[in-house]
Amino acid sequence: MCDRGDLPIQMDYNSRGKRIFWKVAFDKLDYNYYLPLFFDGLTETGHPFNFFATQGIHEMLEKGGPKILSVIPQLIIPIRKALNTRNHTVMCSTLRILKQLVLSGEKVGEALVPYFRQILPIFRMYHEKHSSEDVVFGQRGECIGELIRETLELLECHGGMGAFLQIKYMVPTYK
Repeated sequence: MCDRGDLPIQMDYNSRGKRIFWKVAFDKLDYNYYLPLFFDGLTETGHPFNFFATQGIHEMLEKGGPKILSVIPQLIIPIRKALNTRNHTVMCSTLRILKQLVLSGEKVGEALVPYFRQILPIFRMYHEKHSSEDVVFGQRGECIGELIRETLELLECHGGMGAFLQIKYMVPTYK
């Protein structure tokens, strides 16, 4: 879709670097269609597709407000797909976006709780991973174990009463 120009964005190069330019105002943007589409792009590793996906998601979550809550069910499969790539860069990017998603609006954390069984199994594998292990396996950069811990804490904090038990069930080593 990006190659065909079907997305309402284009690359904008300026003196501060690159950014995306939106061809449509956010209040007119169909979040039910475009947000899942951008989340599906999280698995992309080539430029400019990965940049469009991550930057598009960040900006949509920043300005989406109440529009985001109704789209949550459509985001679960792309999130799970991105986490299951086991690609360090893709997983770290997805975890950062998941953290932003939880903080993007009221009740978003609670809306994610029913989907913990789909998105948290991969967390169990990487929860105890430390930065020294990342270096051993040649994955320099962010510590995936630390990102997972931060994400789980946010999910617990914003997920409501049953969130901790659901997290503990899926990631027994959590807290």
